[in-house]
Amino acid sequence: MISLKTDEELEYLKESNLLVSRTLAEVARNIRPGVTTLELDRIAEAFIREHDGEPAFLGYNGFPNTLCTSVNSEVVHGIPSGYSLREGDIISVDCGVKLSGFYGDSAYTFEVGQVEKNVRLLLQTTREALFKGIEKVIEGNRIGDIGHAIQHHAEKAGYSVVREMVGHGLGKHLHEEPEVPNYGKKGTGVRLKSGMVLCLEPMINMGTKYIHQDPDGWTIRTRDNLPSAHFELAVAVGKKEPVVLSTFKFIELVLQTNH
Repeated sequence: MISLKTDEELEYLKESNLLVSRTLAEVARNIRPGVTTLELDRIAEAFIREHDGEPAFLGYNGFPNTLCTSVNSEVVHGIPSGYSLREGDIISVDCGVKLSGFYGDSAYTFEVGQVEKNVRLLLQTTREALFKGIEKVIEGNRIGDIGHAIQHHAEKAGYSVVREMVGHGLGKHLHEEPEVPNYGKKGTGVRLKSGMVLCLEPMINMGTKYIHQDPDGWTIRTRDNLPSAHFELAVAVGKKEPVVLSTFKFIELVLQTNH
């Protein structure tokens, strides 16, 4: 069942996605060589609770933390730990919140200090691919149009698209129907209707598209151990244009001031 959101529900979703966006900006303030992923996790949890939200990932299917922190070749679902970030690392931070019964969900891949140019290019392309997908989140289009736009942009640049992990619907549940793959054929899949809310989250690898899961039961990494990037925003299907609910603007303000 795909739930179509009322205008009132969309307002609640806007609020929860604003909180998750601000939380990631708070994390961005603290990303530097030497900080542990567990410290970032504590910062995020404190910030969410200070703003009357609940960490959505904490305890979700048994996940032990507030953030997913995936470093370098980790694609998604990395568990925060005592690992200290190093100069040249990249870290994908995925965060979910629950506020007034509705979920917010967003992810951003950060550079730690100076990263290699080819890695920076992977991040840039993945972020662009996300926005290519967002352009298709309009009533009358189909899920395949989103996936195709993301896939085309990533593969044209020589990268590969993870197949097993996909985006999803969002609302009173963290993961709702429909699934939103980051690959696909134009004109196929579920037809988009006004009131649908989707999380688009390209996971793009520098090398092979193949992944495997660590023994911890959560962390997904690239099979060839090359870097992977991940960006995610929540978007409501609009009649004429997409309505982006979470935002990178707070993160990017922080990154600009840090440089």
